[in-house]
Amino acid sequence: MTQQLTILGATGSIGQQTLDVVARHPDHYRVLALTAGSQWQAMARLCLSVKPRYAAMADDAAAAALRNHLREAGSDVEVLGGPDAQCQLAAHPEADTVVAAIVGAAGVRPTLAAVQAGKRVLLANKETLVVTGQLFMTAVREHGATLLPVDSEHNAIFQCLPLEGVNEGVEQLLLTASGGPFREWSASALQSVTPEQAIRHPNWDMGPKISVDSATLMNKGLEFIEACWLFDVPPAMVEVVVHPQSVIHSMVAYRDGSVLAQMGTPDMRTPIACALSWPQRVESGARRLDFATLRGLHFEAPDLQRFPCLGLARQAMETGGTATAVLNAANEEAVAAFLAGKLDFMGIAAVVEQSLSKLDAPVCHDVEAVLDIDRQARELARRQIKERGC
Repeated sequence: MTQQLTILGATGSIGQQTLDVVARHPDHYRVLALTAGSQWQAMARLCLSVKPRYAAMADDAAAAALRNHLREAGSDVEVLGGPDAQCQLAAHPEADTVVAAIVGAAGVRPTLAAVQAGKRVLLANKETLVVTGQLFMTAVREHGATLLPVDSEHNAIFQCLPLEGVNEGVEQLLLTASGGPFREWSASALQSVTPEQAIRHPNWDMGPKISVDSATLMNKGLEFIEACWLFDVPPAMVEVVVHPQSVIHSMVAYRDGSVLAQMGTPDMRTPIACALSWPQRVESGARRLDFATLRGLHFEAPDLQRFPCLGLARQAMETGGTATAVLNAANEEAVAAFLAGKLDFMGIAAVVEQSLSKLDAPVCHDVEAVLDIDRQARELARRQIKERGC
C-alpha cells in the first residue's frame, strides 16, 4: 500500500534527505504535502520537482510569493499560508505518515497536531519532546498515534531494544556523540570559535543550528532529554559517550552484560528509511559500512568543563517542570545570536545557564502555558545577549 506523506520542514536537511529516500521508492510513497517556514524559493523548487498536492508556508508573505511563482509556472499545487497552515496539513485526513522535521520549538504545534490526528509520526524534531515532554507523550497514547524516532541515536536505540520497548532486562541506554569539530580544542581556543568553523561538522550533513548544537554538545543534551521521554526512562538510565568515528550510532546495555549496538555510515538516510518502512526495510541510498577498511573505534567520556551544555541539559531534565523548555528556548536564541555574530561561542552556554537560574520553571498542564514559558525564556535570553555584546 502506498503511504501518503506530509513532510514538515521540507526545505531543511532532514526534509531533503527524506525526499531523497522517497524518490527511490515511488511505488511505496506519495508526497501529499510539504511545509516550510519562509524559504519560498527552495519550496518552489521542491513543488515543481516533487509535485505534492499541497504546500504550506508559516510566513504569509512567503506563501503569497510561492503561490504567485507556482501559478506562473503552471503548477496546480495548492498553497496555504499562516501560522496554522502547517498544523492543518499535519492533521490532513489523507496523510498516513507525517515526517516532523521542523528545526526548533517552531515544530511543536504542527507535530502535536499530527499526533492528535492519530498519525504515524516520524519524529526528527527533538525540541517537541524537550519543550512539551509529558504532555506530548500523553497525547501520543490518548490519540493512538504511532511515534517512530528519526534522530540517528534514538533510531539506533529503537532498533536495539526488544519489540515491547524498555523492559526489566535493560540496564542502560548509551547515546553516542561525535564530540563535534572542537573535541580536541583547549578551553582557551574555544573562546575564539567562529560560526564558519562551528557549522563544519566532521561527520554529518546537518543544518547550521544543529551543527552549532553539536559543536557545543547541546545537541546531545537535547537528545538526552528526548531519550528519557521517548523510551520512558529516568535520567540516571541514560548515559552519553563520545565516539568520534560516528560508526556506532547508539547502544543498549542489558543486565546480563550484553551490549547491542546499531552501526552504519554516518548518513541520515539510514534512520529515515528505517522509520519510513518499519517494520520492513527499504534501500536508503546510504554507503555501506566497510569493515575491511575500518581502522578502529574510539570512545571517551564527554568533557563537561569545556562543553557545559550537556551538563545543563541533564540538570534541566532532573529539575523537571518546564526547565527543559527554558533550556531549549535560551539555547535557540543564543545559537541564533552566535550565528549572527552577536554572541561568542562560549557565551551560548553562559546564556543558557543564566536563563535556567533566573527563570522559574513550573509544571504546566497545557501546551499554551508551556509556550508562554518558552516566550519568557526567549525574552530573558535576548536581554542577556544584548548585555554581553560581542
